[in-house]
Amino acid sequence: MAEENLTQEGCLKGRIEAVLYVAGDAVRAADLARALNVDNATLQAALKELRDEYDYGQRGLMLRIFGEHVQLTTRPLYAMDVVHLLQPVQKQSLSQAIMETLAVIAYRQPVTKGEIEQVRGVKCDYSVQALMNKGLITELGRKETLGRPILYGTTDSFLSHFGIESLADLPPLPEPPKPEVEDDGGELVP
Repeated sequence: MAEENLTQEGCLKGRIEAVLYVAGDAVRAADLARALNVDNATLQAALKELRDEYDYGQRGLMLRIFGEHVQLTTRPLYAMDVVHLLQPVQKQSLSQAIMETLAVIAYRQPVTKGEIEQVRGVKCDYSVQALMNKGLITELGRKETLGRPILYGTTDSFLSHFGIESLADLPPLPEPPKPEVEDDGGELVP
């Protein structure tokens, strides 16, 4: 009985929405029919009905059917609203953890995750992935050691983001504090 409910029109439209939403890109109608285990005529009828529902209410999404492909997209009428929301997200500042990871990479490149973690004292998987996603760092190759860990370095987008022309323009690192030593009188001297 549950199987029959999954092929009913209302539920089929929901399944189509879910698959197209996750896919993001255009999907061949034949592949969609195969994935949903329905025949082409049933799929085409559900697609037409779903497209009409989106169009009737001028909803934020629309169903595009072109050639042998189908895609769930943002309605062009609302594109500027999406741009206004997302544009500031692209310009958001980087978190403290990500900035620390980026600083280690910038000053010590090429550097492995293990070396970054040794400097920071914490795991850096999320920060490295976030920096990769933002295009601020890239893989430079593999270190010729046990396990051949990935070496990371900064990109031209990093230079652009921070308004510098080359790594030579990075500010100098502060001098590490000098260790205090005891003099013969038992007092600490800087």
